[in-house]
Amino acid sequence: MMSFPNHFLWGGAIAANQVEGAFNQDGKGLSTSDMLPSGILSPHQTREDRTDGIKDLAIDFYNRYPEDIQLFNEMGFNCLRLSIAWTRIFPNGDELEPNEAGLAYYDKIFDELAKHNMQPFVTLSHYEMPYALVENYGGWGSRKLITFFERYARTVFERYQHKVKLWLTFNEINMSLHAPFTGVGLPEEASEQAIYQAIHHQLLANAKAVNLCHEIIPDAKIGNMLLGALYYPHTCNPDDVITAMHENNQWLFFGDVQTRGKYPGYMLRYFREQGIDIAMEPGDIELLASASVDFISFSYYASGCASADPKEKEVGNIVSGVPNPYLKKSQWGWLIDPKGLRILLNFLHDRYQKPLFIVENGLGARDEVTPEGEIVDDYRIAYLNDHLVQAREAILDGVELMGFTSWGPIDLVANSTAEMSKRYGYIYVDRHNDGSGTLERKRKKSFYWYQGVIRSNGGTLQA
Repeated sequence: MMSFPNHFLWGGAIAANQVEGAFNQDGKGLSTSDMLPSGILSPHQTREDRTDGIKDLAIDFYNRYPEDIQLFNEMGFNCLRLSIAWTRIFPNGDELEPNEAGLAYYDKIFDELAKHNMQPFVTLSHYEMPYALVENYGGWGSRKLITFFERYARTVFERYQHKVKLWLTFNEINMSLHAPFTGVGLPEEASEQAIYQAIHHQLLANAKAVNLCHEIIPDAKIGNMLLGALYYPHTCNPDDVITAMHENNQWLFFGDVQTRGKYPGYMLRYFREQGIDIAMEPGDIELLASASVDFISFSYYASGCASADPKEKEVGNIVSGVPNPYLKKSQWGWLIDPKGLRILLNFLHDRYQKPLFIVENGLGARDEVTPEGEIVDDYRIAYLNDHLVQAREAILDGVELMGFTSWGPIDLVANSTAEMSKRYGYIYVDRHNDGSGTLERKRKKSFYWYQGVIRSNGGTLQA
């Protein structure tokens, strides 16, 4: 088999807070992302401290979406993963009635996608939530957010039930362990007790959303989304193997609860040994057990290594790990490991026996425009080619893979560092870290490469 399954979904993935801009247009409220002008590592936690940031305009997808969707269509996308900004629907998060202007905006987006036979694949909460919920309730530390999120999910499921059949709940839900303000609206110095309590509330909200989706849109599929960063043992020393097991369990815990509907034994042991006591109410265990996601989706950028010996760690995609001497690094120091994707796909399929979806994968790099106005990004083509070849190998291994939406098909603002210079796109956007630029879109060399991959259903990939 040289190609992918006939029903395979090809496309790209974007997030509202990294492309839309229009941060206060049409009744939108301030989100936690709006409070991070320099990225997720430097939160401002009062409105008075907020400064203008590059995300305020981003790449102006809010107003330019017809042009951008047409470019995606030209590449051959049959799927676009995007997110709804919660603050466009409920500006403060706790309103009883939604903001009609926000609902109408996404109607226009989904109608535009339908014109091009492109399936919308919608994330409910992609690294943002109404900032008023942090100010007034303490973020996901409060159980009240379960009700607010349930109201938001019900609103968009009912509104878009005939337009959207693929949904995700929380983007990279395990990231809360590394960036609690971004993930659950807690201070970066929050204790593990507080973070895991907030995560419990989020997992309950996830379960409610899964059940609501099945009830309101019976022909829809709803999945979870993990930051997939598989750790290898640094050596074959059993102590390293056990350390790697513990590192992997930290993020697999989320998938276990969202799939199997209960807290796994290894996590209960961790809570006991760390003195973490999760406050549960009657019905919590039953709610988690009632809601298994339909598929597992994940991002994959790099693998990591774990060692029982204290060693210097390096930070990749916010997550740190021991360096792997067998792998090269990207310009941002992330390990490039295409075969790790095949390993991860097999691992997740064996663990959960559910369909998988690669919803983020790509290479952030500093692209240069030649004097002739071209962007020759052979390094991006090589990266994506090698990862897709390994995805195809996993399909041959028996993995059920639904689709591939590469991260940032159009250049966007990096979430972790709020910069434009870390570019992922097949489409170049003339905007720079200082906010300068015309916002003109240009096709990169990878644009035509990905067009060929999709047209051939993977047949042009070079093993």
